[in-house]
Amino acid sequence: MSAPRTRFAPSPTGSMHIGNVRNAVFSWLFARRHGGSFVLRIEDTDRSRLVEGAVAEIKEGLTWLGLDWDEGPVFQSGRLDIYREHARRLVDEGRAYRCWCSPERLAEMREEQKAAGRPTGYDRHCREDSHGRTEDEPHVIRFAMPLDGETSFHDEVRGDISFDNALIDDFVMIKADGFPTYQFASVVDDHLMQITHVIRSDEWVASTPKHVRLYEALGWEPPKFVHPSLILGPDRSKLSKRHGATSFVEFVERGYLPDALVNFLSLLGWSPRDDREVMTRDELIAAFDIEGMVNHPAVFDVQKLEWISRQHLRLLPDARLAALARPVLEARGLVSAPADPGADAYIAAVCGLMKERLTVLPDIADVAGYFFSDDFDYDEKGRKWFAGDGARDLFEALAEALQAVDWNEESIEAAIRAAGQTMGREGGRIIHPVRVAATGQTAGPSLFAALAVLGKERVTARLRRAGAYAEHINANH
Repeated sequence: MSAPRTRFAPSPTGSMHIGNVRNAVFSWLFARRHGGSFVLRIEDTDRSRLVEGAVAEIKEGLTWLGLDWDEGPVFQSGRLDIYREHARRLVDEGRAYRCWCSPERLAEMREEQKAAGRPTGYDRHCREDSHGRTEDEPHVIRFAMPLDGETSFHDEVRGDISFDNALIDDFVMIKADGFPTYQFASVVDDHLMQITHVIRSDEWVASTPKHVRLYEALGWEPPKFVHPSLILGPDRSKLSKRHGATSFVEFVERGYLPDALVNFLSLLGWSPRDDREVMTRDELIAAFDIEGMVNHPAVFDVQKLEWISRQHLRLLPDARLAALARPVLEARGLVSAPADPGADAYIAAVCGLMKERLTVLPDIADVAGYFFSDDFDYDEKGRKWFAGDGARDLFEALAEALQAVDWNEESIEAAIRAAGQTMGREGGRIIHPVRVAATGQTAGPSLFAALAVLGKERVTARLRRAGAYAEHINANH
C-alpha cells in the first residue's frame, strides 16, 4: 500500500462528540500504521451554527489525545473561490443548475408532499427552466442527480452498497450566501488534498451516492470510503446525553488518561482480532487495520472504559503518575506549589502504593488524602478500637516501639507485632487499631507499606493522637 492520507474534518459548531473523536482516532491510527499523513480540516461553512472557541477546543482536544496532525488546520471558509470555480464548471457542463426557489416555496412544496404521502425532496422546478430569473438574483446551485438507475459504491467496512437514484434529491452545492454545503466542499477538498481513505460517521452512508456522482461529474477517482459502526448506548439505542457523558470535554474533565481513552475508543468498532483489550499507543498503531473493523453496532460501555482506565493507570511509572496527580492534589489543597524533589518523591511513593485503587486521576485525592493531611476523621466502623481502658496505653506503647526502629516495612511490622504480643493482642486485634489510628480508615493498602511511606514522625504523632482520643472518649463513658 502506498502511504495513505486521512483527514479529520470537524465542524466548529460545538463540543466534539465522542463518536467524532472515535473517527479521528481511527483516521490517525490508520495513517500512522502505514506511514501516511493525517490532515486536520475545519469545515466551517455553516456560518449560522459556528460556536466561538470551538476551533480552539478541537485543536486542544486532539493535542491532549496525542493525535498530532501533519497538515492543517485548513479552513474551508478560506477556500470559497475554489468551490465556486468547480460549481461553475458543473453548471457550464450541464451537471448542475441554478435554483431560485424561495424558502417559502420550498416549505409549501414539502407540506404538499407530506399531505399527499409522498417522499419529501426538491421537485426540480428550476432544473430545465430558469423561469426568467438571472444569475444576479439570489439563488443556490444544485447538483443534477441522474433521474433513474442506481448509484453503487464499495464501503471498506460494509461491502457493496447501492441506492436508487430516483430517491436522491438534487442537493444544494452552493448556498445563497455563496458558501458550499458539506456535500460539495468535502468532495472537492478530499480530492484536492489527495485524501485516500475517508473515515467518517455512519450517518454519512446515505450521502455517499451523492459524493460518488460528484466525483464522476468532476472526472475524479473517489477515495476509499470507510464508515465505522454506529455507537450505541448500553440499552442499544443511539448514544445520547441520557447515557451520560457524550461530549469529549467531559471525559477530559473526569480525569481519564489520553492513552486510556484512545485505547477504549479504538475498540468501538475495531478489534485487533486476538484477545487483547489493553493496548499501548504503539501497540495500537502496530495492530490497526481496516480489516479489523466490524459492521455491527458498538456499545459504549462505561464500565469497560473504567476498567481500561484502571489498567492504564497501573501501567504508568510511579514518577509519571505522580506528575499527573500533582495538579489534582494541589487543587484539593493537599500539596502546595511549587514542586520540590522531596515532595515529588513522596507523591510518587504514594502513587505506587495506591495506583491499584484508582480509576481516574482525581481518585488519588479521594483515596490517599490521609497521606498528605492529618485533618481526617476516624471511620465510624473503626472507632470501636478506641474503646476500653487499655486503648490509650496500646497506642502509646506502639508509638514508643516504633520510635526506635529502622524505618522500613520489615522493621515496622516486627515492632508492631512484638508490641501487640506484649499487650496480649495478635493479628487483626493489633493491625486494625493501628490502621485506623494512622489513616482514619478500616481498609486500604498493605498497612506496613503505608506506614513506611507515611514516615516515622507522622505515624508516631498519629498514634499518640489516637491515644489521646481514646482517653477522651473513655473518660466520657
